[in-house]
Amino acid sequence: MRIMIGASLVALVCACTTTDASTTTTARAGAEACAAFDASSLGLTDATATYYPADAEKGLPANCDVKGTLHPVAGSNIGVVYRLPDNWNGKVYGIGGGGWMGNVSLQAATEALGRGYATMQTDGGHPAGSVWDTSWAVNPEAAKDFSYRAIHEMTKAGKALARTYYGKAHERSYYVGCSTGGRMGLMEAQRFPEDYDAIVAGAPVYSLQVQTSAILRNSTFANNGGGFSADDLKLVENAVLGACDADDGLRDGLINDPRQCKWEPAALQCSGAKTASCLSAPQVAALRTIYAGVRSPDGQWAMFPMSRGGESGWSLFVGTQGTGNDASGGGGLGGLWGSIFPGETPDFARFSAETDVPRLRASQFARLYEATDPDLGEFFARGGKLLLWHGESDPGPSPVGSNDYARAVLSQNARAEQSFRHFLAPGVGHCGGGPGADVLPLIETIEAWDASGKAPELIVAGKRDKSLTRPLCAWPKVARYTGGEANDPGSWTCVNRAS
Repeated sequence: MRIMIGASLVALVCACTTTDASTTTTARAGAEACAAFDASSLGLTDATATYYPADAEKGLPANCDVKGTLHPVAGSNIGVVYRLPDNWNGKVYGIGGGGWMGNVSLQAATEALGRGYATMQTDGGHPAGSVWDTSWAVNPEAAKDFSYRAIHEMTKAGKALARTYYGKAHERSYYVGCSTGGRMGLMEAQRFPEDYDAIVAGAPVYSLQVQTSAILRNSTFANNGGGFSADDLKLVENAVLGACDADDGLRDGLINDPRQCKWEPAALQCSGAKTASCLSAPQVAALRTIYAGVRSPDGQWAMFPMSRGGESGWSLFVGTQGTGNDASGGGGLGGLWGSIFPGETPDFARFSAETDVPRLRASQFARLYEATDPDLGEFFARGGKLLLWHGESDPGPSPVGSNDYARAVLSQNARAEQSFRHFLAPGVGHCGGGPGADVLPLIETIEAWDASGKAPELIVAGKRDKSLTRPLCAWPKVARYTGGEANDPGSWTCVNRAS
């Protein structure tokens, strides 16, 4: 169905969003506007517009769900989904992907949609599959889409769509993503500084150092019998917590500054044969390497260090059992290798920090994909705000990488003190999970920051079951317990971080 948009549609939409008509009348107007909407006129092929009534149980407002495909160049097929609530707050909200995919799920949009945002999502330029599937990269345009183009094109089209559908331009634009979505957010700030007014980049997989780290970690555990059982990892974690948990003033199962924990694996080394209560010499050697990390000849990280205190969660991303493999296939790099280096087959068992890592990071794909540029001058100059955050116990992308990027941003941008903040979440895994406070008020934080112009010095995170509340201090400061109820943010103070 192709029904062109005209003044009558604009009037209809304005009527349903600016009057005091009943909910029933508003819903009827919204349904009619959605049915009349011709998204193909905005460059979307295979476009559909479907109206969904409000669902209070799921926290969803009535909205028009617009789907289609963008083709900015031949060979590019960027699937997009826009959800347009009847009671629009005047703002658009971009959502990032995960793994080697985009994210078009309703679940990812629910919170923002419930707050009145017009949400924007994309499949990243290829249909959803396994998060580690990289077979699509044989198409060079698909590689460009996922690397940098999909979010930008999604955003441009989404802003135009909102303007046409609601009859007025958006007031503000925000973006939130974690993992791959975090990298996509950094890419937006670096390559397309005009797209968003505020960006949240969580645990960003912003360079191929994450993939090279995965391969080298697997090899480290595999070499010379250095593998660990789940019980071994728990043994180590308990020993680390016993040594360093109270360093922040409170013994609560969380280490607020893991890089200041100096616990040595040799403390658990067996004096004889390996038993359940000690570690073998190869295990001790493997742990030392894992905690220290490995650098390439140019001084950059080939394998990021892993944090003390989160060992029981490492197996989610790392081949800790010592087989030399992990479920991610080296963070998905195995499927990319033939596209990056045609005719070559990777031998990850012999993957070298001295030769393979520099060659990989000098590749054409790396130039498309990596979001490493700390110069955010254009983004900050137009008032853009960037919130970076990372879980301290993340076994995938390392918080060390985010700290490195934070240092570079702060040193290279005069406006960074007002326009950039970085938060670390103790005991939190990859984008959530773990024993730490893993629910961060991200939308509320950027809304308040954008409205007031005052950068946050502290945010209060919690657990979904309300069992834990902890303040997170803006990096490089860290929270220290001063006495009182541990779940009261007032019982903590932000102090200078030693590391």
